[in-house]
Amino acid sequence: MHIMEGFLPPAHALGWTVVAVPILACGVRALERNLRTHPERRMLLGVAAAFAFLLSALKLPSVTGSCSHPTGVGLGALLFGPSAMVPVGFVVLLFQALLLAHGGITTLGANVVSMAVVGPVVSYGAFRAAAAAGLSRTTAVFVAAFLGDLATYVTTSAQLAWAFPDAAGGFTTSFLKFAGIFALTQVPIAASEGLLTVLVVNAMARFNAPELRTLPVMAVRTREAA
Repeated sequence: MHIMEGFLPPAHALGWTVVAVPILACGVRALERNLRTHPERRMLLGVAAAFAFLLSALKLPSVTGSCSHPTGVGLGALLFGPSAMVPVGFVVLLFQALLLAHGGITTLGANVVSMAVVGPVVSYGAFRAAAAAGLSRTTAVFVAAFLGDLATYVTTSAQLAWAFPDAAGGFTTSFLKFAGIFALTQVPIAASEGLLTVLVVNAMARFNAPELRTLPVMAVRTREAA
């Protein structure tokens, strides 16, 4: 992630685009409703988008045709829910493809599915599960950002394995190869993203508590919020 321009076979690139478009449309409508009801959240949304853009632009070479980097989408998912991060992630990925040659237009659908759909959903779900288990908000945020980051790369590994199955072992062998190579760089990156997201959320909770009270990350009752 991001899978570079022209790397996926045309059928796969088109297929992931078909999957991403209706999810993106639903995300745009959900985000519009959110901001129409709470226009004061626009600035926080901008912070979440900037966080995702900056972190996901910090790339390290990894599997051929791809790279490792933080995703930054966990923060936005915890603040606004996973649906809001689909259009935000799309804009981030589009700008990076056009301005930084990071990712690509033909692979935009695949990259949206992995980073803007799967990553936020896993982050939000992991946060709710960790909070329901009685973990502190700090621990829940770390787990959410860490697992959301890793989920993005597991999805990318599956996308690449599906496009380029191993000649002998097929999809499974190819997936294990891609995921294994990604893990060398991605596990420490995911841990670092988790720690950074904790720092940002704690700073927001300290200095912007009134604005955060109605957002998902503050609505879940954890020991800090109790």
